[in-house]
Amino acid sequence: MAFNKRVKIKTILEQNLIGQEITLMGWVRTKRSNKNVSFIALNDGSIITNYQVVADPNVISEEVLKKCSTGACLKITGTVVASQGSGQSSELNAKSIEILGEADPEKYPLQPKKHSLEFLREIAHLRMRTNTFGAVFRVRHALAFAVHKYFNDKGFFYIHTPIITASDAEGAGETFKVTTLDLNKLPRTEEGKIDFKEDFFERETNLTVSGQLEGELAAMALSEIYTFGPTFRAENSNTTRHLAEFWMIEPEMAFYDAEDNQDLAEDFLKYIIRYALENCAEDLKFLDQRAQEEENTKPADQRAELGLIDKLKFVVENDFVRLTYTEAIDILRNSNHNKKKKFQYLIESWGADLQSEHERYLVEKHFKKPVILTDYPKDIKAFYMRQNEDGKTVAAMDILFPGIGEIVGGSQREERLDRLTQRMQEMHIPEAELWWYLDTRRFGATPHAGFGLGFERMVQFVTGMGNIRDVIAFPRTPGNAEF
Repeated sequence: MAFNKRVKIKTILEQNLIGQEITLMGWVRTKRSNKNVSFIALNDGSIITNYQVVADPNVISEEVLKKCSTGACLKITGTVVASQGSGQSSELNAKSIEILGEADPEKYPLQPKKHSLEFLREIAHLRMRTNTFGAVFRVRHALAFAVHKYFNDKGFFYIHTPIITASDAEGAGETFKVTTLDLNKLPRTEEGKIDFKEDFFERETNLTVSGQLEGELAAMALSEIYTFGPTFRAENSNTTRHLAEFWMIEPEMAFYDAEDNQDLAEDFLKYIIRYALENCAEDLKFLDQRAQEEENTKPADQRAELGLIDKLKFVVENDFVRLTYTEAIDILRNSNHNKKKKFQYLIESWGADLQSEHERYLVEKHFKKPVILTDYPKDIKAFYMRQNEDGKTVAAMDILFPGIGEIVGGSQREERLDRLTQRMQEMHIPEAELWWYLDTRRFGATPHAGFGLGFERMVQFVTGMGNIRDVIAFPRTPGNAEF
């Protein structure tokens, strides 16, 4: 059948192929017919644009044309000719149509009409055939490619950190357990506890929540590394911002301090957004229009000030504002929003853990720019963050974006063994479980830093999708592990 000789729609639209005989393969989006001609809109996923195929019933049999219904997969050979209609410079005059896969028009769920995102999540195995999700996943690909290109071009090394681990990097305890034990006949110790010595790894293990700690080990040898892999949180949260399975990008750099870390993170974010703007123009234009239609359904005072593409350009073209947590608390506490009790969580004193509403206020209302918040109270941050000399704060940073709040979290890491072990004791983290991590402080320690970017949050921001479940192909959420 020579499938590899097909021409993609993207190629036809980018090159002048008029007069050439080609073979197209793809799925029918729509078909309209009269007794003299049939017009088939075909899409193969290479680009958001459908391509028009003109089929003469004197050339293509009625039996074949009848099967060219929405959703059917076709192989069409014909000649590229100048288009007679508007909207496309060329079209394909079909000489032969082969039905690769039929689609029952009575049962195919993606009829040519507007479908709700909620409905499309229920048919996630088909939703990538829609314009919206085709665009989202092409942008997601571009962003993933840009991540690797950025770090590769800067001399970073890509490290694959464990998916199965015995550590809980964040200390949150919200992990998925990994076991081969028979859950109906669990082995027990004399004390009645589960005997993990009988398990595959002979110890309790879970799916990773972060590759950071292992990434630090690699940075202590290779200087600059990054991880980009799946992470898992067993957090029973049904929000538009949470997934149980998601992807994290986590660079770790030896010989970096907190300021170096901020500089790299800002440059990195701007680079991958700029890459999407330059390489996904048509998809972003479509998503921009889609986001605007969604905004128009909201009350006027709740609409975003910037459209999607303008928002992306705004981030790329502006320096990020940098301020300390202490400065941010003063701004929030003295804001009219706080005084008039418009925040769900009122800011009353230093030490409060900032919520998304506070982060978005700083970005969208006060500064109207992306914000890098630094020097958080140590009591609300992880054990591995470097303690500042004031004894109260750590060299942490969060990067806040409009419409989303925190998109990056990072810090200079605590390289001083005595300070690190003291903090672990304070937070009741057993040193014996992280002996390998502490070894990097015993043998050739150096100042180092790193950060984490939740990839789905980034895709959400760039595509303008309101729900994080719509930027990963098959979302894993409480009660949902379909497909």
